[in-house]
Amino acid sequence: MSEPGEVLDGVPGPGAVPSLEIETVDVPGIPNARQVRHSARDGHALGPIMMATRRVGDELRGSCPVSPGMCVPGTGTVQLAPLVVWTDVIGGRLAVGELAPRVPVTLDLDVQLTVPPRPTSQINATGRVIKTGRSVVVLGVEFTDDAGELLGVGAAAFMAAGDPSLVMPPIVWEDPDEAPPRPPLLTSLAEHVGCELREPGVAAVYRTVHGLNSSNTVNGGLIALAVEQAALSLNPGVPLASITLRYLRPVRIGPAVATATAHGGMTTVEVRDAGADGRHAVRAVTRSF
Repeated sequence: MSEPGEVLDGVPGPGAVPSLEIETVDVPGIPNARQVRHSARDGHALGPIMMATRRVGDELRGSCPVSPGMCVPGTGTVQLAPLVVWTDVIGGRLAVGELAPRVPVTLDLDVQLTVPPRPTSQINATGRVIKTGRSVVVLGVEFTDDAGELLGVGAAAFMAAGDPSLVMPPIVWEDPDEAPPRPPLLTSLAEHVGCELREPGVAAVYRTVHGLNSSNTVNGGLIALAVEQAALSLNPGVPLASITLRYLRPVRIGPAVATATAHGGMTTVEVRDAGADGRHAVRAVTRSF
């Protein structure tokens, strides 16, 4: 099992490497612009499932090999959390291209599967922009298996960050050819990232140095994993068919605690920042096959 990383309380202390660097830059039309530079720490918790991407026309494409640790325990069906992560990553890069130089913030993520996926050696993703407004971008992602068959679709909505002085660096569409190899996933994804099942229907992820996003808060993909684990624990072995997440506020302190309530084949999940007076961070709905 990989080490989950040093648990953080609030802003990282002197011994912790921050994931967000901000420097003053000259951007026409934006007074006092400050550029965000994401300096992700080596060994990010989601490293084993990260998807390399490339730009093809108006699309952003990627693929990732499937390992047993990415599947629902006892099945060959891939969990939804990796697909949520890929929707967020591909959608986020496309959103940067539309909102630049503004910084995009995730509003909603949604993944729907067609049928329980058959075993596959890899999953391919193709993302494209659906609609762009002045401050909101909606994007779609299609997922296929190693035979090219459609597995499901994802959707994401991003908005420009409220602080107009924050700007992104020049966009990088593709991962470098010399990028280091993806670290192996030697156990279940939940165990690898330190997702804790506290009781049936309740799962938690901590804010650690290996699980931050570019705002030094708990990564949205890790929150999606906690949501899925909480829902699956109420009906073990039955894969989820869909997951919808509305991000209400960042988890700044943690842990992010997901509490699921089943309603037949549908489950509602609330995620709260336990270290911040239990503030409501995410509202989610899942459905099972």
